[in-house]
Amino acid sequence: MKNDQKKALNSERRNFIRGSLVAGVGVATAAVIPGAVVAADSDSPGQPPGQPRAQKGYRLTAHILEYYKSTAS
Repeated sequence: MKNDQKKALNSERRNFIRGSLVAGVGVATAAVIPGAVVAADSDSPGQPPGQPRAQKGYRLTAHILEYYKSTAS
C-alpha cells in the first residue's frame, strides 16, 4: 500500500471512532437527563420538605359527591 492510501484509511478510522464517541455521549446524556428532570420536579421551591404537594386537576370533594347523588336520581 502506498502512504497516501494508509493516511486515507487512518483518517476514515479516526472519523468513525470520533463519530462513535459522539453518539455514545449523546445516548448517555439522553439517558441521564430525564432522571434529572424528574428529581428537580419533585423538589418544589418554597414548599417545606416532607409535606405533600397540592394536588392539581380533578378532586373528588363533598360538593361534587352531592352533585353526583342529585343527578343519579
